Amino acid sequence: MEHTYYTVAQVAEMLKMHEKTVQRYIREGKLRAAKVGKAWRITGHDLSLFTQGNKLPADGKAKTSKKIMVSSVIDIDVDSMDEGINLINMISASLNSKQQGYGKSSMNAQFIEQDSRVRIMFYGDVKLTEDLMWVLSNYNNQGE
Repeated sequence: MEHTYYTVAQVAEMLKMHEKTVQRYIREGKLRAAKVGKAWRITGHDLSLFTQGNKLPADGKAKTSKKIMVSSVIDIDVDSMDEGINLINMISASLNSKQQGYGKSSMNAQFIEQDSRVRIMFYGDVKLTEDLMWVLSNYNNQGE
């Protein structure tokens, strides 16, 4: 399957926008792109989706969606400190590989030795929180 990839400069020229505007759309998650080395590449498919979904309504005003942020405290029972450390590392890796459009998030984790429990304090976008809960649910169900 062959894909056409465009640079930020090519997309900016095609859409008659400034390159920084295209980069902002990528940062905000409005335009999907993949990082290749230090440069962004946009597939023709993602560019089509962006241009089709970026049309203004008849009144000329763009609709803005409201941002929802979630704060969570998650306690997970573990069998050992090693399991707790592995769990914390897995969650950290998941958050470090999050999609660009999720925005900022923060996580603090601790192993509570007397209770054999990992406590995670998390703050982030509602979709990122949903994805984190999915990861934890799968972790919890892996032994079944």
